[in-house]
Amino acid sequence: MPDAARGRMALTIGDPNGIGPEIAVKAAALLAGRADGPRPILVGDPAPIRHYAARHAAGLPIRIAPAEWGEAGGLDVAVVEALPDEHFQPGLVSAPAGAATVAYVRRALELVREGAAEAIVAAPHSETAIAAAGIPFSGYPGLIADLAGLGRDEVFLMLVGGGLRIVHATLHERLADALERVTPGLVAAAGRAAHRALAAMGVPDPRIGVFGLNPHAGEGGLFGTDDVRVTEPAVAALRRDDIRAEGPAGADVLLAARAMDAYVAIYHDQGHIPIKLLAPRRASALSIGAGVLFSSVGHGSAFDIAGRGVADPGAVIDTLALLGGGASEAN
Repeated sequence: MPDAARGRMALTIGDPNGIGPEIAVKAAALLAGRADGPRPILVGDPAPIRHYAARHAAGLPIRIAPAEWGEAGGLDVAVVEALPDEHFQPGLVSAPAGAATVAYVRRALELVREGAAEAIVAAPHSETAIAAAGIPFSGYPGLIADLAGLGRDEVFLMLVGGGLRIVHATLHERLADALERVTPGLVAAAGRAAHRALAAMGVPDPRIGVFGLNPHAGEGGLFGTDDVRVTEPAVAALRRDDIRAEGPAGADVLLAARAMDAYVAIYHDQGHIPIKLLAPRRASALSIGAGVLFSSVGHGSAFDIAGRGVADPGAVIDTLALLGGGASEAN
């Protein structure tokens, strides 16, 4: 990693009509005067960035020339001309804003590849807006996989919050479809991605718990044989790779023990509910497996309060700090 990128985070503004640009600007402003810690580069259209900078970063210069980035006391911006000014309408869910959201992530990936940043933090997106733009989207992990030229089953979501790290083998899809699609190979791939991500975070010899598909992981076949077919072979495969995997066991039992460094959830709600219960507005959502350190925040675009100046940047700041240790995930 070039010295110029040390500590530099590409911070995309998310859906420009949601709270994303507001909390991104607020976070960048709060960090602007610090000599240590993460140094964000705001990635997005100039209109929303200037709009919120005038309200929440008054007096801080906006620097769009890369040669000027890194000096204390300013907002560093990587300009992306993706949203026509007339479509910047806080609170409105729109296709142009959805398309712009994806353009910001694409530019952030370029910054990492160019050596200008070492990681990416993305402000909240709107799946509805992105879908309206005609872009296939089921969350940032799938998008990162597409942009990186990987299969969508190679990049996974890891939610971090409330003292937990939970990786999702499947994500935004109908539960019946997720359960039909899940295989031992997919669960094992999620476990391997978790292991690599934990190593990048500095966790030595991590322990990974795998949730069962059915209550009590099937109770030896009493509640179905799905775990015999899917999760038990996945755990065995991870152990053959010298990964300290445990389970499958009921999600409630594993979470109550709090003995694992990370957990593999089989479907969306199995992993989201405990994180959202413990950290409803301060969770981070990492996309792991693509060879780039990428995280969004664990909450939505909150269109109902967009533009009102009341959005809390706490989750963005926490996520910047989470990725700000200089680690770079290895494939």
